[in-house]
Amino acid sequence: MSSTDQSPTSNFIRNIIIDDIQAQKYKRPIMTRFPPEPNGYLHIGHAKSICLNFGLAAEFGGVCNLRFDDTNPSKEEIEYVESIQEDVRWLGFDWESRLYYASDYFNRLYDHAVQLIQKGKAYVCSLSADDIRQYRGTLTEPGKDSPYRNRLVEENLDLFARMRNGDFPDGTHVLRAKIDMAAPNLVMRDPTIYRIRHASHHRTGDTWCIYPMYDFTHCLSDAIEGITHSICTLEFENNRSLYDWVLDELEVACHPQQIEFARLNLTYAVLSKRKMIELVEKKYVSGWNDPRMPSISGIRRRGYPPEAIRNFCERIGVARRDSTVDMALLEHCVRENLNDRAPRVMAVLNPIRVVIDNYPEGQVEWLEAPYHPENPQMGSRNLPFSKTLFIEADDFMEDPPKKFYRLAPGREVRLRYAFFIKCAYVVKDEITGKILELHCTYDPETRGGGAPDGRKVKATLHWVSADHAIGAEVRLYNHLFTRPDPDSAKDGTDFKEFINPDSLIPLTDCRLEPALADAASGSHYQFERLGYFCVDTVDSRQTAPVFNRTVTLKDEWAKIRNK
Repeated sequence: MSSTDQSPTSNFIRNIIIDDIQAQKYKRPIMTRFPPEPNGYLHIGHAKSICLNFGLAAEFGGVCNLRFDDTNPSKEEIEYVESIQEDVRWLGFDWESRLYYASDYFNRLYDHAVQLIQKGKAYVCSLSADDIRQYRGTLTEPGKDSPYRNRLVEENLDLFARMRNGDFPDGTHVLRAKIDMAAPNLVMRDPTIYRIRHASHHRTGDTWCIYPMYDFTHCLSDAIEGITHSICTLEFENNRSLYDWVLDELEVACHPQQIEFARLNLTYAVLSKRKMIELVEKKYVSGWNDPRMPSISGIRRRGYPPEAIRNFCERIGVARRDSTVDMALLEHCVRENLNDRAPRVMAVLNPIRVVIDNYPEGQVEWLEAPYHPENPQMGSRNLPFSKTLFIEADDFMEDPPKKFYRLAPGREVRLRYAFFIKCAYVVKDEITGKILELHCTYDPETRGGGAPDGRKVKATLHWVSADHAIGAEVRLYNHLFTRPDPDSAKDGTDFKEFINPDSLIPLTDCRLEPALADAASGSHYQFERLGYFCVDTVDSRQTAPVFNRTVTLKDEWAKIRNK
């Protein structure tokens, strides 16, 4: 782990595991699992679960499995399987040889379903999906028994076998657990555990035309693998009764303990899979790996380091109640990590030309500049200084207000690692009045940034040599939404109404110091005074590199924390 990773903090799940170990509840090492459904891309909320499951297993000398709960073939694709594995690896975790699929257990799950039928604990129901919902009842009214609830065991076994053989179309029958239609917990009112679905599976092909439901599959998959602690989010709290019922009725040798924790909610983001899909399909973003998306592929492309994500997940902790984490904390963790590792370089994003009138024509000086002021091991590079430079347009004002200390006519400033310069006059377009270039003079005695006579300046500007700079596109990314809670408007306003029109600002005429000519894909830099940036892993080209702004230099977390 990097220096920004924190030591484990106490949480109620860790305490449960400690108590179980001390009580010698299990005669084997702690075993957890991360069980994604391969029907979409992972997001930052999944990162919390990944870090929790793999982290706890490692902390207590156990192991964590990666298991795909692939029971819905109509929505699952190999693309998602591959992307999920890539995301878990990128976060820094390794399941070694323990890669499993629920589809590995289809034969055993079918046999377990037959066992329940034989015990009189499951039956084939021929109600339509709408009728099943009608019969289920409400939170205040009990449900009604299905007219098929008392079918004989033999009839149920025959119908279930024929369901497997493909004798019936989709929706004709389902297999339901026979529990209690008056149960206070609606999950326990004879839930469906198998349905007919004539769809080709990405691993089993057309071998099966019936597929187990998640609640039936998940607990048995955990038991088959020997999971000790089945950690999931609070949305499955009511399902724990069914989890235990299935394992108890089948009298399996291993009965894992399901523990629920609060899922991650993040300001200025939506983590609903349905809403994220809508953003992608309706092209509000460029795809799942758009750097504005909270998907793991998106934050990876934006330049968030995996160590920062792990640190963030540790810092937010594990709670029993839902809450919302401020995006500022995530950004703080990213800055904290990149501050230690990102080389400092100079880039001008909105260039204005500066001509040094008293600098010799054709002369070039090479000025040594460290890559990191606090880490000499990063080394240094040489910056070319010449007669014509670029500075930021925002660093000059022709008629500055009182508290503007940067360059202005008649004012002297320092150029980072170079000289003092003073603005003599401005050249403008005669028609539009637009500033075309600034003419300045320099003091050769101030090389390195200090004046022998002790005079001081109030501003230090970054710059690049016009003759040596490389062109680049820089994409400034901001929050995707203008409000911190985009999907909770009380007036029913659609969350897309709050999409930030300035969430992406592309700048195509940027100038970067020549040391960045060979910047590797995905590499990180701090553009001095501007923020942390990384080389885009998709669109960068040798002729015109593309840099994404990972995060600004301004850190709001300290202000929030101290309120």
